[in-house]
Formats: sequence, structure tokens, C-alpha cells
Amino acid sequence: MEQRQYTKLGETLYTETLENGLTIYVIPKPEYAKKYAFFATSYGGADRRFQLDGKWQDTPAGIAHFLEHKLFDTETGNALSDLAANGAQPNAFTSSELTAYHFECTEGFAENLKTLIEFVSIPYFTKESVAKEQGIIGQEIDMVEDMPEYVLYFDFLKSIYAHHPVRDSVAGTVESIAQITDQTLYDLHRAFYRPSNMVLCVVGDVDPEFVVNLARELLPREYHAPPVKDYGEKDTEPVVRAKVEKQMAVAKPLFMAGARVEPGLRGKAYQKQSLTGHLASAYLAGKSAPLYVRLYGDGLISSDFSSGFMSGHSYAFFLISGESADPDRVLEELKAEIAKTLEQGIEETRFERLKRATSGTLIRGFDNVENLCHAQTESHFHGAMALDQLDVLQEVTSADVLAFIKENLTPERFAISVINPL
Repeated sequence: MEQRQYTKLGETLYTETLENGLTIYVIPKPEYAKKYAFFATSYGGADRRFQLDGKWQDTPAGIAHFLEHKLFDTETGNALSDLAANGAQPNAFTSSELTAYHFECTEGFAENLKTLIEFVSIPYFTKESVAKEQGIIGQEIDMVEDMPEYVLYFDFLKSIYAHHPVRDSVAGTVESIAQITDQTLYDLHRAFYRPSNMVLCVVGDVDPEFVVNLARELLPREYHAPPVKDYGEKDTEPVVRAKVEKQMAVAKPLFMAGARVEPGLRGKAYQKQSLTGHLASAYLAGKSAPLYVRLYGDGLISSDFSSGFMSGHSYAFFLISGESADPDRVLEELKAEIAKTLEQGIEETRFERLKRATSGTLIRGFDNVENLCHAQTESHFHGAMALDQLDVLQEVTSADVLAFIKENLTPERFAISVINPL
């Protein structure tokens, strides 16, 4: 078992890759009462077209999320109930690029980890349970489609992506999930829930050898290569549409604006782009930025205003969002701030302060067992190690941030989505 020492953080990362391709990460924390396990597959809502056994297959929107819901079913009952009965707090989620099942507990860890590995790796579906779940998830879809924030977000994504499936809801539509059958779920589980496409991460007062031996005992030993994914035609135009507006039951206009960024980096290059994008968003529009102070003082934005950078295997974008009586003016003020920054350059004192704040955020995140597991798993799927981020952050310069802004945040690349009051 390989060990990596992170002396600055006081952490040791143990890693092992089994014969079947499963990568296991264990980060012991002897002083912690809580133990946390995170079992994830590189399969999310955007992974709808893939190649398996030499054949390309297309699947309906929402099927990764649907499979996540149904995988808790077992031949003898329900894994959620089993874990809860043994003192664990279990849950799961599906994002655009991964599906994860996790639990935390203070006692009964060995039995809970066994339950987690078994129900995720041994599917059990019936036609009746699939039909029932279609009704349940269909109701959830109807509810979220009435949520202004949900509509705002996906209208924004549809404004910057013409083809990439990240533009579609992870939950799918009532029509798309109606196409799902029990056999479809079995086929998708066989394709994406093979160990070579998965990661098991455990943090807490645990023995790394025990975790590795249990996974080796419970999982099949044969190696099968992960499926090849395809995200469709590449988006080439800067935007699909510069502005989209809708009316819903909101008190004041809500907006989300941003620009698409070229993705596809791996390893430390991926981490550097992510950290650079984060620093760029904080420098331009974070809550300590002059732009935020000015807009807030003028009453153009409220305290819920936020900025950020999001990226995955095949997508990336910069965005701002919030509530404003004049969303168009907010976007124009941002563009003016970008032009001013490109003309005057980055103020080094403020940039270094933002780097220190980012460093503190990362360290606090590593102290949280759930955040640490999630970050390490996500980093693995991008060919990186989460705990390396502190060192990568130190490599990011003000020139990197300025280059990021100049290359990606040009005026013609911005789109805005607005929800107006009825």
C-alpha cells in the first residue's frame, strides 16, 4: 500500500489499486470519533452516450440519477434502512459527472462498510419497483421545474452550451425517465459500476489494511476497462443566446450570468485552472472586491450575490448570480470591471490576500471528513490528489489570473439568464 505524507497538513494518505481496478484511498484520523466512507463511480447526469464492448449506446436524460435511487433496493429490503439500523447516517447524490453513496458513523463501521460495498456492487431491480420510482421521481421533477433557481440555472447553461448534455437536468424529464426499464438499469450498472470506474474513500479512525482487505474480499477480482464516453458535438460559438428571460413567482428579478471556459485539463493542470478560475472570480466579483462593494452600496445587488468557477471533465464556466432590480446593469458593470483589470493589471496586495483566504478555505475543508472524501474522489477522476491543492495554489500567479480573464472573459462570451416577477 502506497503512503503519501502531507506534513504541512499533518495528514497521511494511503492508496491501493486492486486487481479489478478499484482505487482505494484511506486517510486515518486517530483523534476523530466520526468515520466516513464514500463509494463513487465516474458516472453522472452528463454521461448519456458511451461505448461498451465496441458498441455506442445512447441513454435517456436522468438515468444516472434514477439508478442512484434504485440501487438502495436489495433482495431482502433496503440498504438505507439497514445502514440506519446499524447507527449510520447514509445518503447519496448524482452530479453531472459522478454518483456517490456515503455514510458516517461512530460505531458499527465494519458492518456499515460491508453493507455499502455490497449494495452498490450488487444491483436488484424489478419492473414493479422501476414503475413505482418513475412516479416518485416524476413528482420530484414537476416540483423542481417550478423552482425559479432551477429554471435560472439550466436556462443559463442552455445559453452557453448548444450540445453538451450538462445543459440538461441531472434528474431528466418525466418523458425521458419513462423510457427506463429494469433491464436498462442492469445494463448501465454493468457498464459504469465496474470497479475500474470507481473509487472508495474512507476517512476517520480506521485501519487502511482492513478497508483494502474487505473491498478485495467482497468485490469481483476480474478487471474490465471503463466505458468510453462521448459528450456530442463540440460547442464552437461563444454563446447560444446572449439573453433569456422568463417570468415566475419571484419578488425581485433573479439573474445568472457568465461565460464558457475551455475544459479538458487533467492532473495538476486541472487543479491549477480550477484555482485560477476561483481566484479570478473572487478578484473580480467576490465579497471583498470593489465591484461588489459598489454594487451593494448602490442597491443593485443583495447579500445573496455570488461568483464562482465550475469545471468538470468536459465543461467549465465562470458565473455570477443573485437578485437585482437591474440585472443587465450588473453584467455591464462586471464587463467594465474586467476591462479595467485588463488595463491596470492585478493589484498584488489584494491578490495575495485572496490566495491566503483560499488557502484557509482549503485547510478548513480538509478538516471536514465529508468534504475531504468528496474532494479526493473528485480529484482522482481528474487525475489529481486533493491534498496537493495547497501546493498548486502557491504556483498560481497574478499573471495566471490576468491571462485567464483575458482569454476567457471577453464581452462576446457572456450570456445572462433572468427570471422576472410575474
